[in-house]
Amino acid sequence: MNYTLIVLLSYTAVMLGATVLMTKKEKSVEKFCIGDRNIGWRTSALSIAATWIWAPALFTSTENAYTNGFAGLFWFLAPNVLCLILFIPFAKRVREEMPEGITLSGYMYKKYRSKSVKNIYLFQLCVLSTLSTGVQLLAGSKILSILTGIPFSTMTVFMAAIAFSYSQFSGIRASILTDAIQMIFMLAISTGFVAFGINNGGGMETLLIGLRGAAGDAGGLFSSRGWEIFLGFGLPTTIGLISGPFGDQCFWQRAFCVKKDRIGRAFLVGALLFGIVPLSMGGLGFIGAGIGYTAVDIGIINFELISTLFPAWAVIPFLFMIISGLLSTIDSNLCAVSSLTTDIFRKHTLRKTKLSMILLLVIGIAVANIPGLTVTHLFLMYGTLRASTLLPTILTLKGVRLVPQGIVAGVISAMSIGLPVFGYGNIKGIVGCKTVGSLLTVILSGVIALAVTEKRGGNHG
Repeated sequence: MNYTLIVLLSYTAVMLGATVLMTKKEKSVEKFCIGDRNIGWRTSALSIAATWIWAPALFTSTENAYTNGFAGLFWFLAPNVLCLILFIPFAKRVREEMPEGITLSGYMYKKYRSKSVKNIYLFQLCVLSTLSTGVQLLAGSKILSILTGIPFSTMTVFMAAIAFSYSQFSGIRASILTDAIQMIFMLAISTGFVAFGINNGGGMETLLIGLRGAAGDAGGLFSSRGWEIFLGFGLPTTIGLISGPFGDQCFWQRAFCVKKDRIGRAFLVGALLFGIVPLSMGGLGFIGAGIGYTAVDIGIINFELISTLFPAWAVIPFLFMIISGLLSTIDSNLCAVSSLTTDIFRKHTLRKTKLSMILLLVIGIAVANIPGLTVTHLFLMYGTLRASTLLPTILTLKGVRLVPQGIVAGVISAMSIGLPVFGYGNIKGIVGCKTVGSLLTVILSGVIALAVTEKRGGNHG
């Protein structure tokens, strides 16, 4: 049997076995979505870190370190860690204001009693989960298809089925438990790879040479090349990432799950643990640039480097790490969407929550199979989408009372103006267009919400 299939089956057995042995099958919708709201901070921190390890953390980090050197990795890593830390006071606030809450859209409905506000948030949260699921399936299936010879489209279905198999058993408890196991694997494997890579790839001297990137011109943040990287990648990435947890139900769900007095600790430790993995993967990119390696497919250069620099058996732990990182996000998305059904259906049942999981996977598989899509393009696109609700969410949590019409108009403007401008710049590679689109997506929603509130005599206090 192909060793890749053995890794996949082993992974499935470990996660499904742990779920069945260490959690119980949930029969309550609320417990399926949120547990008992008393999950410990250590397990939660590992889950938060694993959930934040999307495909870009594993692939884009290496790609940017290789192509854009230190500047590229810095503008990917720094906002990735910072955003989870900045999220802490808002996670605490939402738990204080809505101790029995489940979703961000539910919180916004409670604050404004507006179905329009709830629906626009539901739309953003659901689309984000769909695109996120699609990009995880795209990244994982691309490599697994090459290794197994199984058609790419078939592999996307296979990966989706694995995530569903254990997620549907006990919901959020299964997700958090398997996330913790997956994160331990990822930490051990990623740090082992970079240590081995330094030892067998020419030592620290090679890594330091690679800080300048493959072209040798991207070592400084404030050089001309550094500014170009900031404007074309760093700025839109920072905007998308800083808004990341705020526009993602996965993290609001965990804010409602963890013990109330341990929220800050869980997210802080989670942020630091997360940073180790893309930093390690970026180290591989530096080594590749330092030895003058020429990439065949830049999107999976980490896989190419491991196949080139490491013994043949090293592909097995690499695959386990990749599968863990991608499926941890997919199963978190499944739980996030299942929780959103509590805002969609007046009478929500476990059957409806599990059907929503299946629907998410079906659409995610369709997205992954769109010809020509790349991990980096999708990453930047859904990163910008998250920004469309950032300012209305922050303003509301800070006590600013907006009017519902302003929130809806602001978010729709951000999505219909800022997002297309960014998308066009992203597809055409126009740096200025991407920058303007990113800024418009963030600013329009807040400015228009405040302007409409002022016009209608809303209370800002």
